[in-house]
Amino acid sequence: MNKIFFKKILADYQTYIGLREMVIKNSRKVLKLSKQAIFNIHRDNLVGAAQDLKDAEKNLFEIGKLFQKEKRLNYEGSYKEGAEEYIEAKLFYEFVVGGKIELDSKFNFSFEDYLGGVSDLTGEMLRKTIQLATLGEYEKLNNYHQVMEEIMGELIKFDLTGKLRMKYDAAKRNLRRLEEIKYDIKIKGLK
Repeated sequence: MNKIFFKKILADYQTYIGLREMVIKNSRKVLKLSKQAIFNIHRDNLVGAAQDLKDAEKNLFEIGKLFQKEKRLNYEGSYKEGAEEYIEAKLFYEFVVGGKIELDSKFNFSFEDYLGGVSDLTGEMLRKTIQLATLGEYEKLNNYHQVMEEIMGELIKFDLTGKLRMKYDAAKRNLRRLEEIKYDIKIKGLK
């Protein structure tokens, strides 16, 4: 039996596990900071949200360095969760600040990450529209509705399955709920 061969495998395995633990640790930070950013956006603390996103990006850059050492870590579940949450938070922030849904590609996210993040974004947009309706800001609410319809128009082009299909279905429900809110406003003559 070639014990040198097994020592090499063990060394490779230990290296991989060590890198994986660092990815998990940084991914948890990305997830937490992205959730904090969303929380801050809902409370109109855009300065705090911007800082949270900046801190999340620092962790994403660190993760990117680890990926250069071990490509398989790209598929680590905690990273995928953090990536989706960051995309959701970043898109939400960019929309609230600039009125657009745009995300640059400075990170190597997969199409699944983007589709998951965009689908989840509709939930945050719905929450924000409820806040806008409560405040009587119906014009902004209409803008959210228009953008959510555009998002759904793009998502429908994909034949999504599994987890992404569930997220798509949730996005569809979010749009339907927003349409119900607009209907209630019109019926009650609030606009």
